[in-house]
Amino acid sequence: MVVRKRALHPWPTPPIFPLSKKAFIDLLKACKWMPHLHQIHAQLFSHGLHCNIDVLHKLIAAADLPYADKVFSGVHRPTLVIYNLLIKARARSANWRSALNLFDELLAAGLWPDNYTYPFVFKAVGKLKDSHLGERIHGFAFKAGALYDCYVCNSALDMYGELGELQYARKVFDEIPQKDLVSWNVLISAFVKCRRFDEAVAAYERMKMESNELPDEATVVTTLSACTALQSLDLGREIHSYVAARLGLTPRIENSLLDMYAKCGCLDVARRIFDSIVEKNVICWTSMVSAYASRGRLDEARALFEKSLVTGRDRVLWTAMINGYVQFNQVEEAMELFRRMQIDGVEPDKYTLVALLTGCAQLGALEQGKWVHAYLSENRIPVDAVVGTALIEMYAKCGCVEMSLQIFRRLSNKDTAAWTSVICAMAMNGSALEALELFSEMMQAGVRPDEITFVGVLTACTHGGMLDEGRRHFASMTEVFNVEPKVEHYGCLIDLLGRAGMLEEAERLISRVREKDREFVAPLYGSLLSACRSYENVEMGERIARRMAEIMSGDGGGDTLLAGIYAGARRWDDAWWVRRKMAGRRFSKLPGCSAVHLNPVS
Repeated sequence: MVVRKRALHPWPTPPIFPLSKKAFIDLLKACKWMPHLHQIHAQLFSHGLHCNIDVLHKLIAAADLPYADKVFSGVHRPTLVIYNLLIKARARSANWRSALNLFDELLAAGLWPDNYTYPFVFKAVGKLKDSHLGERIHGFAFKAGALYDCYVCNSALDMYGELGELQYARKVFDEIPQKDLVSWNVLISAFVKCRRFDEAVAAYERMKMESNELPDEATVVTTLSACTALQSLDLGREIHSYVAARLGLTPRIENSLLDMYAKCGCLDVARRIFDSIVEKNVICWTSMVSAYASRGRLDEARALFEKSLVTGRDRVLWTAMINGYVQFNQVEEAMELFRRMQIDGVEPDKYTLVALLTGCAQLGALEQGKWVHAYLSENRIPVDAVVGTALIEMYAKCGCVEMSLQIFRRLSNKDTAAWTSVICAMAMNGSALEALELFSEMMQAGVRPDEITFVGVLTACTHGGMLDEGRRHFASMTEVFNVEPKVEHYGCLIDLLGRAGMLEEAERLISRVREKDREFVAPLYGSLLSACRSYENVEMGERIARRMAEIMSGDGGGDTLLAGIYAGARRWDDAWWVRRKMAGRRFSKLPGCSAVHLNPVS
């Protein structure tokens, strides 16, 4: 029996007469399958066209990246078109560094980049977060006159958005000669990426006033994400009306509108949009479940979660439901759902486990936290910065500081959140010196602290009674790191000054704070009033209590502390008078309470 070997794919019989260059170019343009490309390339050699530059351009354009690199390695003098094709291919394959290496090679060969070179080079620079290189290549493009091309300008704008260099992004945008819709979209997107949501909305409003361009799907989706972050329901409704009248609903727009209404608290509107979606994807299911869960409507969230079984649930939806339980301290329900997730064969990701660890930390549920940690180890889930930070916080809030430190030391890549977690863990558990030593290590590692890091540092200074260190770190927030102090930072420093008896300095510090927001200033005065009680400074206590009364009208917190100050100074009549005044206004002090976690679920 003769067995015939089946060809990989039908292919025309080779022609009797030689093919022309144009015929090969047409074949390469139409080629969609690599085995066919190999055959065409072989025929090029037999026809003597393998070195023809026009044919090479089409061959490299049609090839996948590995094959294109092989062809490129055999080209004696690559042209600018060939370099552009390879830079584009490498950028699209996320080979950012090799794309930039080709750019350097192009320059070294004496070739001059054109408008097709820069967009993908800018893309690579943005992804590599190399600001210095970005500015250098931008300057090179400017000198070459390439920035007169809108496509190049938009690419430079997008690069600065990726780099977080918004001052340069604005400058590039303002200098674009003819702004198109993409220019506006990239600017709005840059602001959203950098969480400058107010400026994203301002750019959208500016686009409506200054441009004839009409918002498209990209404009709407990006601006709606800014509305969601700002809870700007009015603008969200305005965009919804525009979509209904001019643009029409698409799956992306439906998901964005649903998410916006849900996170702005309009659950009924969000549910109507959800019910109107014909083909529901995991994004809209997750948005609706998360919306109910975040508002404490866990029964409705769970009912919708169970209903999603019809369309199939993935780990994102499971995690959203688990997060809802954790948010409202129902850790047992979260753990039960996690076990069911395993039974259903849905593999959790790190975000699912981070949610569980967060719940364990909130309740001080050490045994459950250890179980999650063991699950990570048994299933060989890498402990990266995100998971490591959750473990550090869980063990710290359960009082296992040494374990927090061990986990931190094992992390290969420590980001700001990881450093902040371990510093706060040490500070929270009274290890002030260790916390400050870790902060010094963080500075030596070149990791930039954020506002939460400084809460931990200042807390450590307060617990350790390190006044000079506290002053220095507080000053460095604005002078060195450009971090604006918030009420927590002022509270830590005023507490530190109060404990050290530096009451006048604490009062001067509060006077520098704007008193527009009473919720900001009142806790600071409360902390200082407590210090006045400790040092029996009646005169300052009376003055601070009056200011608190002006700011927090109808609140008896200042009077409660003032009565204590009078009692400490044995001014019984004054103390009685203040308490009588409080009784007349029916003030009552809320009793303290503690929580103990019993019967952990194993």
